[in-house]
This record gives sequence, structure tokens and C-alpha cells, in this order.
Amino acid sequence: MNVRLRLSVMMFLQYAIWGAWAPVLSAYLQNNLGFSGSQLGIIFSLLPLATIISPFLGGQLADRYFPSEKVIAVLQLVGGVLLLLIAGVTSFNTMMWLMLLYSLVYAPTLALTNSIAFINLKDSEKEFGGIRVWGTIGWIAAGWALAAWRVLAKSPEGIAMRGDTLILAGIFSLIMGIYSFSLPHTPPQKEAARPWAFLEALKMLKDKNFLIFAIISFVVATELQFYYVLTSPFLTQSVGVKQESVSFVMTIAQFAEIFVMAFMLSWALRKFGMRMTLTLGILAWPIRYIIFVIGKPSWLVIASLALHGFCYVFFFTAAYIYVDNIAPKDIRNSAQSLIATIILGLGNFAGSLFCGWIQDIFTKDNVVNWTGTFMVPTVLTFLCLIIFMVFFRESQKKAATQASLT
Repeated sequence: MNVRLRLSVMMFLQYAIWGAWAPVLSAYLQNNLGFSGSQLGIIFSLLPLATIISPFLGGQLADRYFPSEKVIAVLQLVGGVLLLLIAGVTSFNTMMWLMLLYSLVYAPTLALTNSIAFINLKDSEKEFGGIRVWGTIGWIAAGWALAAWRVLAKSPEGIAMRGDTLILAGIFSLIMGIYSFSLPHTPPQKEAARPWAFLEALKMLKDKNFLIFAIISFVVATELQFYYVLTSPFLTQSVGVKQESVSFVMTIAQFAEIFVMAFMLSWALRKFGMRMTLTLGILAWPIRYIIFVIGKPSWLVIASLALHGFCYVFFFTAAYIYVDNIAPKDIRNSAQSLIATIILGLGNFAGSLFCGWIQDIFTKDNVVNWTGTFMVPTVLTFLCLIIFMVFFRESQKKAATQASLT
């Protein structure tokens, strides 16, 4: 199996795990276990919280002590066992602590899978999009597999069995753990003079351009939660999408993400460069939210979900490539952990709390003012666009780093 294929399978499994539980776990917890809204919020805040805490540990282990593929393998095997245990839990307190433990195990693998791909690709700007797209395909495939399982089960409760979504995720995780031992050997940089890789990664923030990039990434990540958390109720309450159809309608975003990642990212990077690609990615955010603010016609709102492909790929996927381009060779795992912490950890955690707070502000008598709600991310992402265009300049380290990858 060639390297590209092996890395593609890795991405497929990595995001199939997440996609098996993240989109539907809340419905299972509320409808089948009777969890409250605040309990759901706590459960879903645990992975972003873990992404703040644990990725630096994973990056340090992979940068200094153990091969990256073995770190991923062990973490995924432990994670698979934890998911299967959680599937049988019905108590909130027990599930909360087990989910926190699982999140601490899974979070480092998000950065490490990116890093192992970058290290083993000859041209990350050209090839990474075609590898990472298989993660989105894995996310969709997991959702479809769960839906098929539930249809075949014909259960009146709407689930195949207790904890089915977590069981499927656990199976994917165990497969990923076993498969990871076959990934390209990616040894640690033991000869590196600086022993604490994550501290060196933090020092990257001393560079003005990287600091601006990191701040903008954080703010944009907070606004990403307006999409992930609030789009589904917005479509059902304001746009007229039926509840049973909303999950299908929202896959428009994932299919757009696949198209942009597979066919447009590497072209845009070659044609426009990193700075302009990131700028176009930020621009797509206020355009989408402006359409949400207007809220009609319904076909336009639904069609605007396709902008997620540009929002996510041109900014977040390109962001990982940018970090790989400028990070010193001996701390690349920890540099990926740093940006994952900023985006998936700090940004998503703050955004989850922020978007819920904003929705509450614009809710009166249980009716949400969606125009006011989505005006907030519209303004914030537009400000991010202006600040980024004015102050960010692409690092000159890029060319030297690219040369070291070829």
C-alpha cells in the first residue's frame, strides 16, 4: 500500500470515529436517556476542553520519545475501549467522567494525524487536501452506516441498541488503533537540542504574523460553533426544513467540503498563495451568515450551506498547512498541537458557550430572533477579515521549510 493510500485510510478512520457519535449523540442522550440541555452542553464541551489540555502531551511524546504512529495506535486502542464502556452507561455523572477521559485520549490524535501526513508527504500544499478529504468522507460514511443500522434494527426507540452511536465509534477506534501500527514510520526527533517541544511551539507566538494568525483563528473558530450548534434549529424553526430531513440537508456542507478540498485547495494555494487563500476562507464566513441573517428565500439559505466548503477548507485546512510550512522541523507535531488547541480547543470551547449565550439574548417567549443571532457572527467574521488583510503577511520561512520537505 503506497503512502498516500495509507494516509487516506488513516484520515477516513480518524474522522469516522468522530462522525459516528458527534452529530447524533445529543439526540440519544436527550430522547433515550433523558439528559437535560445543560447536561448535553457539559458533555459536548468536554472534547474542546480536552483539546486545550492534552494535545501538547501527545505532541511532546511524538516529537521526542516515541514514533508518531505508535502514539496514535495506543491512544486509539484505549479510546475504543472507553467508547464501548461509555455505550453501556446511563448515569450522567459516570458518563461525564468517562467522556472526559475519552476526550483526553482522542484529542491528541487530531493534531498527530495531520502531522504524520505532513511529514510523509513530499508536497503538503499540493497533496494534503487530497488526503484530508477522506476524513470528511469518513465522517459522512459513519453517519450513513449508523442510519442504515438503525433502519435495519426497526426499533421503536429509533436506535439499534443502547449506545449504538458510541459502539460504532468504538469499533472504528479499535480498527484505527490496529491500523495505525501500519502507518509510515515517523520517528521522534531525539537528537533535537531543545527537549521541551511544546514550549518551543509556544515561542512561535512571538512572531507577529503568527500571533495575528493565531488570534484570527481563535475568533473564527468561535464563530464556527454558530454553524455547528445553531444551524439545525435555525433550519427547522425559521427556514421550514423538516426535523427528519435536517441531517440530510446539512450534508450539503460536507459534500461541498469534499469538493473544495479535493479539487480547489491545492489549486488556490498555487494560484493565489497562502495569504490570499486564507483571506478567501475568512470572506466566505460573513457571506454565509449574511444569508442566514436575511433568512430567505429558503432555497438560498439551504444552498448557502455549500459555502461551508470554502469556510472550512480555505481557512482551517489551509491553516494546518501554513503551520507545517513555518514550524521548525523538530517541533512540527507540537506546532500542529498548538494550532489544534487554538482552533479545536479554545475556539470551540469558547464558541460553544458564546453562541448559546447570544441565542438566549435574542430569545423572547421561547421565540428566537435569528436575524439578531446571526448578525453577531456576521460582524465578528467581517472584522476578522479586515484585520487579517491589513496586518497579516506571509512568513518568509515558507520557502525554506518547503525545501526541507522535498
